[in-house]
Parts: sequence; structure tokens; C-alpha cells
Amino acid sequence: MQPMRYAFTAIPDENIPRASDPAFQHMLDTYVSETNKVASVWRAFGDDDLGFRAHSRSTAVGDILKHQLLSERRFFGEFIGSPEPSPAEVLPSQLTVRAALDRLTQLVEARLPFLAGQRTEWWLVRVPFFEVERERVWIFWRRLLHTAHHRTQLTVYLRMMDRSVPPTYGPTADVTWDGADPTNSVSAAGRK
Repeated sequence: MQPMRYAFTAIPDENIPRASDPAFQHMLDTYVSETNKVASVWRAFGDDDLGFRAHSRSTAVGDILKHQLLSERRFFGEFIGSPEPSPAEVLPSQLTVRAALDRLTQLVEARLPFLAGQRTEWWLVRVPFFEVERERVWIFWRRLLHTAHHRTQLTVYLRMMDRSVPPTYGPTADVTWDGADPTNSVSAAGRK
């Protein structure tokens, strides 16, 4: 079976630092993997698509890109405590798909060494998170789930625009490969 290959990789595996606590390496690996999935979806849009919204009460593509950049900065800076640029420095001076993608990659790559250097005790500290307190590790995973939510929102937009949806966790109706094994049947789900 051939492994899944992305047409584009924003951050290659060799750019992922080693976690000082090996138990947390999966977090860095997953953060980069999820960022690469976001990059694949963002690249499916053109600059002319930035104003597209699925409904008058839906968020436009460009606003979702801006939200991703700003809210990720907030989660990491305000809640987790990583060094971050000021909010005024987060967005590109002119919003284009390429500029947003470049900025996303820069911000993630800048966070990786800091996150890699943290030990278990640091990750388990409870810190303010909106109106409650949560462990940093919980906030980290909540951030990745939030990112997946907006990435999925954009894949729905792509389908509504009759565009190809790039693979993120496996084949799509548009992209598959030899050996792809989606779980679409009871027998596939029952394999051990």
C-alpha cells in the first residue's frame, strides 16, 4: 500500500524539532501535520475566492484565514504562554492566499522550538482559558480541534464552489491513490 502523499508540504518533517520530553513529540508532529493539512486546503483557493461565503450569515474565506492566524496567536500567546508577535504583526499587510499561507508557516515554525523545550510539568500547569482554567496540554489540543473545524468549513466551501477537495486524512471523492483503504463498509470497519 502506498502511503498518503500531499501535493504540497508547508513544513517538512525534518523541520520538526525533537521534544525535550519524548512523551510530547506526538504533539509537535501532529501540530505540523495539521498545519500541512490547513495549507493544502488554503492552496485550493485563489485570491478571487477570499470574499466567498456559503451564506449571507457565513464567514468569508478571507475572514476564516485571518481568524486562523489571529486566534492561533491568541491561544498560544495568551493561554499557553509561548512568545508571539504582537497581534498587529500577525496578519500579512495585504491578504492573499499565498501571504496568509506564508504567514501561517512562519508563525508555526517560530512556535515549534519553544514548544519542544517544555517539560511535562509545564504542560500540566492549569492556566486561565477564557472564563475557566485548563491545563496547557488541554488548551493545545483544543487549539488543534479549532483549527480542524475551520479547515473543514473551508472544504465544504470548496465543494459548494464545485472545486476539488484535497485529501487531509485519506482519499476524497477527488483524490485517491492505489492502496487507499477508506472505511466505508462494515467489513472494513471490522478488520483487526
